[in-house]
Amino acid sequence: MHIGVLTVTLSLPGCRSLKEKRQRMGGLHERFGRNPAVAVCESADHDRLDASEWTFVVAATSPQKVESLCSQIEDKLQRTVDGRVLEVSRELL
Repeated sequence: MHIGVLTVTLSLPGCRSLKEKRQRMGGLHERFGRNPAVAVCESADHDRLDASEWTFVVAATSPQKVESLCSQIEDKLQRTVDGRVLEVSRELL
C-alpha cells in the first residue's frame, strides 16, 4: 500500500462571508470523499474568508496510481474552484 498527501492552498479574493466561502469551494469534501481511495479535509484557514487549505490523503497499490490520483485532484481543483491555487505540495509516504 502506498500513501500520498496532497495539500493545496487556495486564495479566494473578494470572499465576504463563510457562507460564500463554502459555496465557492463547491463541496470539495463531498466530491472527492466519494472515492474510497481518498480522504479529504479542510486542514487550515477555517475562519479566514480569503483563503483555504485542503489536504487529500490518497491510498493506492502503487506510487504511480497515487501520483495519478493526486494529479486528477489537482487538475479538477484548478478547473472547478472559484479561486486561485497558490501552493501545492505532495508527499509520498
